[in-house]
Amino acid sequence: MKYVLMFVETEEFAKELEAMGDLDRENAYAAVGRWFAENGSKITHHTHLAPVHTATTMRLRRGEEPMVTDGPFVEGKEVVTGFVEVEVADLDEALKMARSWPACPIVEIRPVS
Repeated sequence: MKYVLMFVETEEFAKELEAMGDLDRENAYAAVGRWFAENGSKITHHTHLAPVHTATTMRLRRGEEPMVTDGPFVEGKEVVTGFVEVEVADLDEALKMARSWPACPIVEIRPVS
C-alpha cells in the first residue's frame, strides 16, 4: 500500500529549532538524515516544501472566477513542511515509520488512492 506521511511543524517546534546552537541543530538534521537512510527502501518520493510565506492559494468556486491570494489557504499555527510517499505492507508499517520521525512533532498519514 502507498501512504503519504506529511510532516507538520508547529510554531513551538520552529522556535525550538531556531533557538538551538549550531551543534544541536546539526545533530537534529543528522537524525533526519539517518531516518531517511533507515527507511529509504520504502520511500518512493519525498520533498521539503518552501516556507509557508511563499505559498499561493487559488479558491475555486462554481460559477465564479477563481480567487488567487498570496500565502497559505488557512491561518494556522501548524504548517506542512514536507512529505514522503512510502510503499509499505499496511497502515501499521506506516505508523511505525511515523513514530520514528525525529523532527516535526506531527505526522499526518494518508493512503494514496
